Amino acid sequence: MSYLVLARKYRPQTFEEVVQQTHVTTTLTNAIAADRVAHAILFAGPRGTGKTTIARILAKAMNCIQGPLPTPCNACQSCTEITAGSSADVFEIDGASNNSVDQVRELRENIKYMPAHSKFKIYIIDEVHMLSVAAFNALLKTLEEPPEHVLFLFATTEPHKIPITIHSRCQRHDLRRIDAQALIAHMKMLCHREDREVSLESLGVTAREAGGSMRDALSLLDQVISSTSGPVEHEQLLDMLGAVDRTLLFELADGIMNRDLPNLLDCLDTAYNRGVDIRRLYADLVEHFRNLIVAGLGNRSEKLIDAPDHERERLAQQARGAGGAVFSHTFKILAAELPTLKFAASPKLAFETVLLRILETQPSLPVDTLIEKLELLREDFASGITGAAPASSTPAQTLAQAAPGAPAIKEPTTGFESAPPPATSSLAGPTTDAENPGSLWKPLLDSIAREHPALGGALANAKLLEVTTAQVVLEVPGSPFNINRLRKKDNSVRLEKICSDFLDRPVTVVIRADVAGQQANNDQKKLDNKHKQDVLSHPLIEDAIEIFEGEVVEVRSLNGKK
Repeated sequence: MSYLVLARKYRPQTFEEVVQQTHVTTTLTNAIAADRVAHAILFAGPRGTGKTTIARILAKAMNCIQGPLPTPCNACQSCTEITAGSSADVFEIDGASNNSVDQVRELRENIKYMPAHSKFKIYIIDEVHMLSVAAFNALLKTLEEPPEHVLFLFATTEPHKIPITIHSRCQRHDLRRIDAQALIAHMKMLCHREDREVSLESLGVTAREAGGSMRDALSLLDQVISSTSGPVEHEQLLDMLGAVDRTLLFELADGIMNRDLPNLLDCLDTAYNRGVDIRRLYADLVEHFRNLIVAGLGNRSEKLIDAPDHERERLAQQARGAGGAVFSHTFKILAAELPTLKFAASPKLAFETVLLRILETQPSLPVDTLIEKLELLREDFASGITGAAPASSTPAQTLAQAAPGAPAIKEPTTGFESAPPPATSSLAGPTTDAENPGSLWKPLLDSIAREHPALGGALANAKLLEVTTAQVVLEVPGSPFNINRLRKKDNSVRLEKICSDFLDRPVTVVIRADVAGQQANNDQKKLDNKHKQDVLSHPLIEDAIEIFEGEVVEVRSLNGKK
């Protein structure tokens, strides 16, 4: 066939024609001008970015009849033969099909002979990582010290598979992916040469489908141009390439920002009926929201978003239509559900479920806003305590009264220190030696704790109501279980003995249940639990837990108590 595809017809013939690999071509141009070209060069990079093309241009530059010179003439015998692939001194070898040790040994034998009519004998080995380990080992010595008339040019898409011993003997150049804007500009120029009309929007879709590969972009452009004899319609291009219309992504993003579920479902159904790959549409939507987040950064978006100028402008315009929290919230949910869409039996149903989840959940507050609101809430609590608490209240009681969102706190009793007796309490019977509960209870409790620590602990919150000649009356708060335990015979006998020894006379110990105190304690616990639940259910606390992905360990009052 006489027809040449665009990738071959318009293959660069000089370093200046290579698209967006100036960091490599400039180095090679300077090396040729300074006569410092390495004897072994490795070109690494993604597919279709110009590795073999640059190797061919370098071969022409080294073997040009006027050279070596940075820009080959492309007119002499050597240049034309290399361009046609028929040069007797430039060998292009496919590493995948010539990977055995025997073929490398044959190469070693042939390099001893001088070139036929050129300055150098050049070996271009494509996909060199496909050589076997034995073949690499057989090449080591020759690669390190080749004859002066031999150059090795290697190309690979997987440099990590090449042994380090080969790497260390080569000068490596890494080629980059070609961005969408450069692909569009190059394809536009070729369309002009071919006298064909393709819109910038269609070229943008083609460039995106190419994924940074010039060869892929030109192959797709060939397909697009061949589809019709006239101007290429955008809808026709989308159907032919099976690509996702970028307008659909903007419509889906608008539906999410406006919380318009009917429109979202309609867009998704339209794409499904057109035969769009739902999994691919979902992945593109994830990337779209990532680009919206980046577009909100301002000037950095031009570098971080690989898209045509008109699409970047539209992204920036859409990014101004909502806050960054909306985009972050949506992006997190979409990205988290990528594996679900990948393995879902019904991708469309899974997609709809994700959209529903996005609309049902509200975006979290930004961290700085959340901290500011928490600080305001804390100040509100503090001001409420200061203004509403009576002067006689303890700090814990004050907090319980003034802070409805915080758990109520009771002042703890420490050690065996007794609470002061109520003002209305009085001795029910006669006393001896001016005995009274206020002066006797602490030393008596200390004596009980020394003799029997368990009884001392059980009576730590008890009150000494009265001491008579024959009996000691104690009021004990707590559960019925605790009261009954103290009234057991063994404990009762021990307690009476300790009290008798302490008072130096036989006495009977009477245990009374503090019913009012128990009820107040139960009420206080209920109030504490209610306040704790109020705190945990507060929207700011819930946002903090969600943003920091944490859990509540304990709830403390503003004075630091639990």
